[in-house]
Amino acid sequence: MGLQGEKSSMSRNMLNGAQVIVDYLIQEKVPQVFGLCGHGNIQFIDALYERSADIKTISVHHESVAGFMADVYYRVSGRPTATFTSCGPGSANLPISLANAFLDSVPFLAVTGNVPTSQFNRGAFQEMYRHYQADFPSTVRTMCKKVFQPTRGEMVPLAVRQAWKTMTTGRPGPVVLDVPFDVFMESAAEEAPNAIEWNANISSRCGADPEGVVKAVDMLLGAERPAIIVGQGVRYGGAAEELLKLAERLQIPVAASASGLGAIDCNHPLALGLVARAGHYQANHATRQADVLLAMGMRFDDRTSSSWIPGYSFTIPPTRLIHVDIDPEEIGRNYPVALGLMADVRTFLRQVHAELDRRGDLSKKADARKKWLSQIDGYRKEWDKFVAPGFSDDTTPINPQRAALEIDKALPEDAILVSDIGVHHNWLLGFCKPRRPDSLIGSMGFGPMGFGVAGVMGAKFAAPDRPCVSVCGDGAFFMHANVLGTAVEYNLPVVWVVWNNYAYASIRGLQRGYLGGRELATDFHDPSTGERYNPDFAAMARSCGVEGVRVDRASDLAEAIRKGIAANKPYLIDVDIAADINPVGAGVWELPGLGQSKAGIGTRFQPA
Repeated sequence: MGLQGEKSSMSRNMLNGAQVIVDYLIQEKVPQVFGLCGHGNIQFIDALYERSADIKTISVHHESVAGFMADVYYRVSGRPTATFTSCGPGSANLPISLANAFLDSVPFLAVTGNVPTSQFNRGAFQEMYRHYQADFPSTVRTMCKKVFQPTRGEMVPLAVRQAWKTMTTGRPGPVVLDVPFDVFMESAAEEAPNAIEWNANISSRCGADPEGVVKAVDMLLGAERPAIIVGQGVRYGGAAEELLKLAERLQIPVAASASGLGAIDCNHPLALGLVARAGHYQANHATRQADVLLAMGMRFDDRTSSSWIPGYSFTIPPTRLIHVDIDPEEIGRNYPVALGLMADVRTFLRQVHAELDRRGDLSKKADARKKWLSQIDGYRKEWDKFVAPGFSDDTTPINPQRAALEIDKALPEDAILVSDIGVHHNWLLGFCKPRRPDSLIGSMGFGPMGFGVAGVMGAKFAAPDRPCVSVCGDGAFFMHANVLGTAVEYNLPVVWVVWNNYAYASIRGLQRGYLGGRELATDFHDPSTGERYNPDFAAMARSCGVEGVRVDRASDLAEAIRKGIAANKPYLIDVDIAADINPVGAGVWELPGLGQSKAGIGTRFQPA
């Protein structure tokens, strides 16, 4: 055999760049990838075709949908997956879902196509060049943990294994692997990196400083009015069991940010509910009066913290804050800490329990704790009395509080409720009571409309045996109605509840509250009659092969949802919701320069 023959034989035994990536995903037990075709990624799709027995390819109708599906897939399953998009607009449609995952600490591997390296800076079709060359990576560097761009086939094995490690360790988040067209096709390696050898034995479950654990326990045992507040770090970190054990062991009430709601059963006697601008009175009033506040796996964002105005959600100081987080950047970002500990939340809680086991008497402040919990029960009764009228309102259009109650009543305990972004999100957080950490899922940082519309399909891939329901606004659903086609194509039995209030109601509420009612571009109406207008979403669904029904009475809503779940096929419920009733809560929100909202219940707490 001549030299040319030897080279040809070697080439046939080599995996190309696309094959290396696909093989690595299979090794990491990724069951499916979500994406959209384009000329820039056809070789990657071909590599998926070769391994179609080992990994499924789910084709969507908008790249953001792929990202949202990958995002929620992780939130339910705890396992990362991947997306694939083409060059130019194909990948430029992805950053919204990429940023959403980044701000909510959700990992997925975004495999983006690019133009061939030989055409860099020549203005190839869909190349982002002009001042740079093939520089999609720069557009997304602020929206992900890291970007890798191999420019030769031999660079792919290193890039893919490092990308996976970066994505999953420490504070998780999405990573972009940007691959030029020719690099997908170039010989890369005889075999893909061994995923088990490189990544399976890496743990990010770091413990806290042992002296810090002792100090934290001392502070908790010495507190008369302690409270715990949890964020998504507790949910994603699998720390719910340890959290409940600590709360019951020391009789400490537990509040939650929107991201942490459901970390313990909301019906538990020690569960306070939601701390937020539209949060529950007992939760806000307890956390702002606490003498010691243990915060775990949460960032003190403006919505949770009532825009950081002392006396509404928190009074730190004099409240002494113990802040535990896997990301030290979040500790001390918005409030000074009495004790800050970098740690995985579950590991920290296990350390705390071990330290408590070494202690003798854990009940030194038992009388003070009983008094504190009795006070909180009083706050809870005040809240229940305050909100009671909305639960019995039978008017049409449907009272949104009543709608949230009916949705909560209709869902089985194992259901997954994926909320979109809009005024409905506040109503769901206020009046649905998740019983499990993954019962209520929403976008908490970036807040893109369409997250829940698409994400519910990712939930179904993650949990095919659990009911998956999306509650989404009319505006959000109209943005991504293409999901109807995807659900039919892959026979996904998900239920969309379209919260149809004929407006971008949350923003119209701001115009009314802050701008004296100068409304523009926030409601949907017929230009000739002035009557409220929206497409017939139920008919739209039926035209796509999805069962669609209309509900305009509160008493019919729960049964419609039950029927939708029982149908075991894609199902849409168009619900007529009143737009002029706004959520009220115990916190406030400030738009600097425009002023701050008013608390619906309670006044600002100012410690003596």
